[in-house]
Amino acid sequence: MRWLISSQSLALMASSVTFPFYLLFIKNLGSSYSSFGFAYGIFILSSSVFHVPIGRASDHFGNKSLLIVYSWGMAAVFLFIPLVSTSSQVYMIQIVLGFLGALQKTAEKGMVADMSDGSQRGRAIGKYHFWTSIFSVSAVFASGIIIDFFTISALFYLASLFYAGSGLLILKVQKF
Repeated sequence: MRWLISSQSLALMASSVTFPFYLLFIKNLGSSYSSFGFAYGIFILSSSVFHVPIGRASDHFGNKSLLIVYSWGMAAVFLFIPLVSTSSQVYMIQIVLGFLGALQKTAEKGMVADMSDGSQRGRAIGKYHFWTSIFSVSAVFASGIIIDFFTISALFYLASLFYAGSGLLILKVQKF
């Protein structure tokens, strides 16, 4: 469970560092903040469409494989976000992020369930969410400080490294 917590904490740190600045990024494209609502809706819709086939893929390929695809997929997408220049490109990225988000949600839940037994499952889930949340909030606090020293693009590149690291850490998860 330690490697899963470490991996997903790093992934949550990546998303927590960048999320507040994603709004600014969209605004800087010349779009209004309302376009963020539309983009987020596309993310949720695409995520929901992908959940059922991803559930089947989880049974076939295993949760660890899906989390690796998620982490490295997010690392790749975050390298491209600073290059986005139009709202339509943002919407396309939202579809990819919806797919990757659905991978993460399904595989994360499956792995935590697989790594805990029925009598202690609630305790394991609580511990998992405690630690991943602590790392996430530390990233939010840090992002407020480091944005003064880096550009928004640099934050996305840093987050890409976090996601890549998350993928490396998930490789350390042993058979459970």
